[in-house]
Amino acid sequence: MTRLLLLEGNTAPKRARAHELGVRTSSEIYIEAIAAHYPDIALDVLNGADEGETIPGGRTWSDYAGFVVTGSALHAYDAEFAVTNQIEWLKQAAEAGLPIFGSCWGLQIAAVAAGGEVAYNPKGREVGFARKILLNDAGRAHPMFKGKAPVFDAPCIHYDEVIRLPESATLLASNAHSEIQAAVIPLANSEVWAVQYHPEFDLAQLVQLYTLYAEDMVTQGFFADMAELASYREKLEALAADPANAGLAWQLGVDEDVLDNRIRRAEILAWIEAKVLSR
Repeated sequence: MTRLLLLEGNTAPKRARAHELGVRTSSEIYIEAIAAHYPDIALDVLNGADEGETIPGGRTWSDYAGFVVTGSALHAYDAEFAVTNQIEWLKQAAEAGLPIFGSCWGLQIAAVAAGGEVAYNPKGREVGFARKILLNDAGRAHPMFKGKAPVFDAPCIHYDEVIRLPESATLLASNAHSEIQAAVIPLANSEVWAVQYHPEFDLAQLVQLYTLYAEDMVTQGFFADMAELASYREKLEALAADPANAGLAWQLGVDEDVLDNRIRRAEILAWIEAKVLSR
């Protein structure tokens, strides 16, 4: 059986709080996304921010066909255990030669692990949708973007960004907010296919984000007040329930690159096809 190991990026208190609020954890979102297309792939979760955590079920690296790094609320430039331990887990997976995919946090800690740099983006938070992500020549030629348009939007939420890629890395995509929206980062005996946005997110997750960070959204000027945010969130929730509603899609400025599950998740699916199932 093909088996993947998912590195959950958040701490135990953060995961517990998510469950209290009825919000999926980062690894739970990934599990749903992958299982929707590959129900026969077994998925294990490693809570890499937790002390004393071990690979589940007494398994070893040789039991896995790939390693996935999920999102996180942590900062890759902090020296705390929850951060450095996850970077160490990533390095171990790379030493074992496992194919690696990462989104957001995954891109950031892969860059740090390979000698790059992450910092707070002075432009502030990119949230909801990363608009007009543009593939460069390397990105258009790379198999990760098979089935993806050369310019697309994608779900996202981040304050931090990679500001310097490792010398060995290849930049694949950028937008006006973050120059590094996708890259391939060689690491030890492997390479990391990684994106700054969240192809695993669905519209329901964005509704949850606008609920969790409602005060921030207003304070930071994304919405004039709570009433305006609530109206936007209601439209987003309605579109999540009825993705075929062309009127709502037009009002929210989204199309098939977000609404079509296979297109939105294309990077993850391409990685699984090219790097995992081919092993």
